[in-house]
Amino acid sequence: MTRRRAVAGAVGGGVLVLACAAGLLALGPAGPATQPGAVSAPPPADRLAAARQAAGRRPGDATAWAELALAAVDRARTTLDGGQLAEADRALARSLGLRPERNYEAQVGSGQLANARHEFATAREFGLRATTMAPDRAAGYAVLADAELQLGHLSAATAATQRLLDLAPTTAAYTRASYDLETHGRTAEAVLALERALELAVTPGEQAFSAHRLGDLAWDQGHPEQAEQHYRHALAVQPDDHFAAFGLARSAAALGRTEEALGRYGELVARVPQPQFLLEYAELQLNSGQQAEAAAQLTALAAEVRLATGPLDLQLARYLADHGDPAEAVRLLTEEWQRRHSPLVAEELAWALHQAGRDQEALPHARFAAEAGGAGALGAYRSGVIEHALGLPGAAELLRTALRRNPYFSARYAARARELLG
Repeated sequence: MTRRRAVAGAVGGGVLVLACAAGLLALGPAGPATQPGAVSAPPPADRLAAARQAAGRRPGDATAWAELALAAVDRARTTLDGGQLAEADRALARSLGLRPERNYEAQVGSGQLANARHEFATAREFGLRATTMAPDRAAGYAVLADAELQLGHLSAATAATQRLLDLAPTTAAYTRASYDLETHGRTAEAVLALERALELAVTPGEQAFSAHRLGDLAWDQGHPEQAEQHYRHALAVQPDDHFAAFGLARSAAALGRTEEALGRYGELVARVPQPQFLLEYAELQLNSGQQAEAAAQLTALAAEVRLATGPLDLQLARYLADHGDPAEAVRLLTEEWQRRHSPLVAEELAWALHQAGRDQEALPHARFAAEAGGAGALGAYRSGVIEHALGLPGAAELLRTALRRNPYFSARYAARARELLG
């Protein structure tokens, strides 16, 4: 069987069950809202710049403004630049002002923007409108798949992703399909899906996303050397892919190059003080005996908690559970759980409950997270700690599973797993 046929068989047939993705805009490139096969110019090297030029040349074209919005959201996914989301908002308002009815492209763009802002219920509504308006066009299914997944509607997410893949087997579809394969432990096939996504990529953003996701898969399997290669590839095509820069810092730490890792984290958080980056930097500093230096990152995280508005950032909840106020983390995560029964939320809620000394309440959430969305090394560790606290016999195997999957999964907790195993 050829590599291409193997990928098609892996992601095109059977039932898809997506894994949850963490972080802002994590699921992948939006893809164009225009119908595949339409006559168009070759894809530009810089999609956002080209979209801005097109909207400037055709200020009365509603589709041009919607495409600008999609390009801005796609760019924000890697740069984490909130200004680009604001640009998308303005472009969508312009598009809808020009064509308020039957504006498929603006429905898709509005859904992508809502997903980017973690307004998943709103995104779902836009996705449903788009797919109802044009059931044979692909882009609406990407919006719907992302929203349903984050809301914990896994069967609906599966159906939307399969439809997306059937209609347009592009980078946007293959990156989403890779989550299904990863969830089921079919890691080799998930890699094939991402390799196919990389082959099909037509913009630097798509190339960088596919490459750094390949790095994430290698990292999750405990192969930091391979992960580094993929992250470097991502940065070569898009130097401001901050998730790839984050991956390089984390890989350097795993490989024992602590000073390099600290330097990379420091440069990254100076540019983009995103909660996940701050948290892992602080934990590496704490693990290296740099308590005073770590305090600066923890202070920044505390400030972000105080200033936070809108949907809950799960990384901030993780900070509260591990370094702040676990009871407050439980409160916020309980509210989030009432809004969406996502495995990601369940895992964080389980851990916050454990940190608050409520292991019996934590157990069903930990098991739901493992069963519904699959558990990586950190999830297995957390479940093992909770079961250990309750004296359950499966605790040791869960801890061993975490270390088998990725012995570098946490600067803080990998060593703790070994201690608990004795």
